[in-house]
Order: sequence, then C-alpha cells, then structure tokens
Amino acid sequence: MGSFLSSLLGGSTALDSSSSSESSRVMSFHSTARWQLHFNSCKESSQLMVVDFAASWCGPCKLMEPAVHDMATKFTDVEFAKIDVDELSDVAQEFSVQAMPTFVLVKNGKEVDRVVGAKKDELEKKIQKHRG
Repeated sequence: MGSFLSSLLGGSTALDSSSSSESSRVMSFHSTARWQLHFNSCKESSQLMVVDFAASWCGPCKLMEPAVHDMATKFTDVEFAKIDVDELSDVAQEFSVQAMPTFVLVKNGKEVDRVVGAKKDELEKKIQKHRG
C-alpha cells in the first residue's frame, strides 16, 4: 500500500533527488499534485526557486544538467526543482513553457525572471541577481 501511495504522490524513484542528497540538491517532480503542494508551500517564501523545465529527449537539456547540479551545490540558499514537460505538461503550460530547457526563477510564488535555452552563464548571473 505504501508504494502505491508513494507512486500516486510521485514518491522517490532511483532517479529522484531524494535518493542521495549528497549527489544532488535538485528535486524532481513526477506528479502535478506533488508539485502543487510544494509550490503552494513556497509561495510565502522569499527564497529563490529555480524551476528547470526539460525533456528526456532534449539534447540541450542533457547538456545543462551537470551545470544545474553544480549551481544547486554552489547556491545552497536557492531551491532547484526539475519538471519533465512531457510528464507534467499541465505545469509546463501553466508557466507558458514553449522551448526546452526553460528555467523559471520564482520568488513568493511569482516569476521574477526566466532563461530560455542552454545558457549556463546567463542562468548563473540571474540566480546571483535574484537570490539576495
């Protein structure tokens, strides 16, 4: 029953970030309900959250993955979330994602900036700008 509930709520998988907090600080979401719960809980926080909208088949997304994990390790005061646009297309639509990768920077539940494309330096600059 627990594994059923876990899968229903998008619980951890071997690829989920919670499998090893040491290797990654990027939280992956695999259910809209779980994402909504998390996003709603962050609306009161002024902490910066970077939402990485990607797809498993997207070459530039795969290229950016190590850089995003490095930034998550470097900027411990910033929260990083990953959403597969094919898995959670409703969430991608909600954020008007039209290309991958798209990084949406959110504070207090509102978008403060975004980076479209595999632009590592631009993403890092915008994170530094908004994290304070």
